[in-house]
Amino acid sequence: MLARLLLAALLLLPPAVFAQHSSAAPERSALLARVHGEMSFLASGALRGRGSGTHDELVAATYVASQLQSFGLEGAEVQRVPLASGGESYNAVAVLRGTDEAAQTLLLSSHLDHLGVQGDRLYPGADDDASGTIAVMELARALAHRHPRRTIVFVCFGSEETGGQGNQYFLQHPPVALASIVANVEFEMIGRRDPALRGDGLWLTGWERSDLGPALDKHGAPLVADPHPEQQFFLRSDNIALARRGIVAQTVSSFGLGAHYHQPSDDAAHIDYEHLAAAIEEMLSSLEWLADTAWTPSWRAGGRP
Repeated sequence: MLARLLLAALLLLPPAVFAQHSSAAPERSALLARVHGEMSFLASGALRGRGSGTHDELVAATYVASQLQSFGLEGAEVQRVPLASGGESYNAVAVLRGTDEAAQTLLLSSHLDHLGVQGDRLYPGADDDASGTIAVMELARALAHRHPRRTIVFVCFGSEETGGQGNQYFLQHPPVALASIVANVEFEMIGRRDPALRGDGLWLTGWERSDLGPALDKHGAPLVADPHPEQQFFLRSDNIALARRGIVAQTVSSFGLGAHYHQPSDDAAHIDYEHLAAAIEEMLSSLEWLADTAWTPSWRAGGRP
């Protein structure tokens, strides 16, 4: 009798309930498989640590641009960045056009380079910042078939590790009007949990400088203030170049000051893939909201660098 009652109750549930619960696990499984595969390439010995301004960085940028192109994004390309040394660095860029031509632009970014090979030591840069690059790719995949009000630009910068030459070139050669960019969310080192936070939480650099973090948190992002203010992380990623141009630009991270930072041990074997997948999933809804809302983030008094 009890079994019959339970069956009857289940049959009365709307189909959406079944869809919600039956699809969640396969979607997470598929995302986990993708991030494993993407990390196994970006942090592999074949890319030799994606050294800034090297052929290995070019291969990484070409891979990212080809992925963005495969999602159907506009203008997916590798920007070639001239270096003072005479060589080149490389950005991967693509655009998802918004439905409102008068609406402003959201920029989602990471850096794709790392320390490369130094002497006989390979620095794979799995967390720093293959993890953020994977986040940008997977968010682009998820958003590519939406129809956001705002345009979204996806960019993975080159040469962050040697002074931000990639972001400087992007500022000089943006694919949209620079004045249209209302927010930049950078992803930097989200491949491991920060012990200072609970569970799969993330933090935002410069939390107190603008109203962006609280707004994203209100709309589903698991964000809190940076628990390591003494490290001045707000000043230490590509976001700072855009912030100095007036764009509300801040970095999402879960870096916990661990022993792998800028070490050969920052490899694919030391990535927490469940955390990385959760971070990507849990940022998506708030970024969808930010791409569709008419609300515009702003600096707090004294917050703009």
